[in-house]
Amino acid sequence: LLVVGFASGRIPTPPANLPLLKGCSIVGVFWGRFRQEEPEANRQNFATLFQWHQEGRLKPHISHRLPLAEGARAMRILTNREAIGKVVLQV
Repeated sequence: LLVVGFASGRIPTPPANLPLLKGCSIVGVFWGRFRQEEPEANRQNFATLFQWHQEGRLKPHISHRLPLAEGARAMRILTNREAIGKVVLQV
């Protein structure tokens, strides 16, 4: 079980017997620490992601496209949890 974050705001509580019965591990991932401790690996990861996007292998869902002048509205969409996917500000 790879714990990346809690987008719903509710922190789940997995049963403690899960790792034992399933023979698995529960591991937390904090990207900020990884970025500090492994800057070159982080840079390479981003280079790969950008390359995949350029090749069309990644197609993030964009729920809202707004002009930069509507940045405040974009923030409201995010804080009100109205976005399903990405909110993009166009310059």
